[in-house]
Amino acid sequence: MRVTWAHTRAGGTALAVLLAACGGSSQNDIPAGPAPVITLTAPAAFATGLTGTLAVTATAADPAAPSAAISGVEFQLDGVALGTADTVAPYATSVDTTPYPAGQHAVRARARDAAGNASAWATVTVQFGGTRTQPAGFTRDEAWVTGLTGATAFAETPDGRLFVAEQGGALRVVKNGALLATPFVSLTVDSSGERGLIGVALDPAFAVNGFAYVHHTVASGGAHNRISRFTANGDVAAPGSERVLVELPALSAATNHNGGALHFGLDGKLYVGVGENATPSRSQDLADPFGKLLRFNADGSIPPDNPFYASQSGLARAIWAYGLRNPFTFAVQPVTGRIHINDVGNVTWEEVNVGQAGANYGWPGSEGPGNVTAGITGPLFTYKHSAAVPAGSGPGGFFTGFAIAGGAFYPDSGPFPAAYRGQYYFADFASRFVARLDLADGNDHAAYAFATLSDAPVDMLVGGDGALYVLTRSGITRISAP
Repeated sequence: MRVTWAHTRAGGTALAVLLAACGGSSQNDIPAGPAPVITLTAPAAFATGLTGTLAVTATAADPAAPSAAISGVEFQLDGVALGTADTVAPYATSVDTTPYPAGQHAVRARARDAAGNASAWATVTVQFGGTRTQPAGFTRDEAWVTGLTGATAFAETPDGRLFVAEQGGALRVVKNGALLATPFVSLTVDSSGERGLIGVALDPAFAVNGFAYVHHTVASGGAHNRISRFTANGDVAAPGSERVLVELPALSAATNHNGGALHFGLDGKLYVGVGENATPSRSQDLADPFGKLLRFNADGSIPPDNPFYASQSGLARAIWAYGLRNPFTFAVQPVTGRIHINDVGNVTWEEVNVGQAGANYGWPGSEGPGNVTAGITGPLFTYKHSAAVPAGSGPGGFFTGFAIAGGAFYPDSGPFPAAYRGQYYFADFASRFVARLDLADGNDHAAYAFATLSDAPVDMLVGGDGALYVLTRSGITRISAP
């Protein structure tokens, strides 16, 4: 029997709906009777500063049979099996914390009885101590590229070059691991506050057409954000190749909450994150493109299958999802096209939201898991600005930060060990951590510590070489595994 979990929300309450699929099996293959009950007895929930060899113990019982009916207990750390199932009580295993980065981890246990019934996973969230900044076997090269000034976003070409946006208006090129002296293009921008050159994307057919798209703030005609397209001529833009595709509305006197990220979806459409420009009510106004994720054709026109195309007019027809505060970064999963929108929070919460056409993510009426009422799409994962009481309890566990920035899906193949593939990596600008979000069925979208950085991260991507690249304000960190 294959068991998976689906998550939904109703009236602000998270519901876990168990779905069972018995591929090719008959009803006689389904174990009968109640499932065993398991309790993790060590480590304690929310234990902190754990180092050295950690004892992991559990008790298990079958409510319909004597304790001898338990056939075994499985243990996991961060979704990976800790040895084989223990078949003899007292049930126990151990784990050496030394190879794991300091920070949050999840210990799980599950029992099975002789009839094949399995308990639910019992899970405790803990914090490892020590000074390790990335898992053993990984290399974190923070000096891979240096010399950037106010970097905001980046994208990779099919031949492995990186196009890096600097807030001051220069679109730089990294080639063979070296930052080229001559920018791809230098734009005149208003870079006050969070304005400037704030997004870059490359056409899916870049190898053929050389199209590079930028999201930037211009002062002409009143400060506003613009999306333009340039055509590459080698490592620089062809002279006179700029084509203005989208002119967003005038900005207010506030210089923050511009969003910025640009990405192409698997549908070939250009998605654009736009902040609410420090006016929260704009996020819920479907006649206003601010506080939204917008969707365009590659030429800047608006697809008629957008969810509000028929009910709105003008630029508002580009709205694909709304109720966002400041979607500075988002990511598209290769193969599936799944979108994760990172929304920077206000007072309490940072969010990872699953992109859905027509979805309302609730801002300003809701933030994080709070006040997620009917019609609001709650976040997939959220973490607080300050520690819960006790530390580690509540959504997000031990993770705290003030600005989620950067997200990347690691594929199901690549040089990363299997346990680190198929997961979503995200970072926090203020706390300077990189975490990985477990997307596996049954693991309740737990997040685990992955790396810490010396500089503030703003964007991430998985390179064609399988390394995780983290853009910071002043350079690019390369995290690789053999």
